[in-house]
Amino acid sequence: MVNIEAMKSLKGKVAISTGSGRHKGLGQGILKRLAMEGCRVVVSDIGTAKDQLEADNIGSTAEMDEIVCDIRDAGGKAVAIACDVRDESEVKALMDGAINAFGRLDIMINNAGVGYVMKAMDEMSLAEWNLVIGVNLTGAFLCSKYAARHMRRQGEGGRIINIASQAAKSGFPHMAPYTASKHGLIGLTRSNAIELGSENITVNAVCPNHVTTGLGEKQNAYFAEYRGVTIKEYLAAMRDRIPLGRPGLVEDVAATVAFLVSDNAKFITGEAMNVSGGEEMH
Repeated sequence: MVNIEAMKSLKGKVAISTGSGRHKGLGQGILKRLAMEGCRVVVSDIGTAKDQLEADNIGSTAEMDEIVCDIRDAGGKAVAIACDVRDESEVKALMDGAINAFGRLDIMINNAGVGYVMKAMDEMSLAEWNLVIGVNLTGAFLCSKYAARHMRRQGEGGRIINIASQAAKSGFPHMAPYTASKHGLIGLTRSNAIELGSENITVNAVCPNHVTTGLGEKQNAYFAEYRGVTIKEYLAAMRDRIPLGRPGLVEDVAATVAFLVSDNAKFITGEAMNVSGGEEMH
């Protein structure tokens, strides 16, 4: 049972989410929920297109600023800090920027991810593989590394949440690097949970099934064509195999994260929690 008083433990905490610079995305939804619970939040995305990360697949600086304004207009406290999670110096600067803005760091949400590289495994280039692994897995490692250092210095524990996927539990065709990176993220979660537990830093993963964000729409279109059906038929088949009868929503993921970073979940660590309406049960 969720303790309302325990949820109040989030008031004044400071949370960063990578990959939170897209409207209607998981990162934005998570930070909006945490801000509603009283957290001060840092919106972070790459900000500027570079190499294979093209403008229509990233959170721009302008979009990050819009999300900050939305959170502030709703009564929350927020700042935006651009970061390429593959770049160690930028990750370090992100953590330092959060400390400079709010004086502490309590919650690290590793949400940045590349999920739009979809093609047959034997047609996947090494550059595409490295891009996905670099953002989805190496980025989570780097952010966890520097977040844990700040949490350790504060001496009050902390929360690290890795946004994984149903693809962390099951394989999917034409998504070899994505599936591999998400499986790896569960390993990183478990290892870090053991290592950081003595310092009261919990580390958990959230594993949503399909959520129709902007990225989700691209996946719908790709896999409908791959299966030779319309998008409407593809989504209907998806609903039919989910016991609760619908795909996930951003709000479902955000609520789970809010629970895991609150004192309601202070004795939970090393878990990979499914948020899938019963589609994924292991």
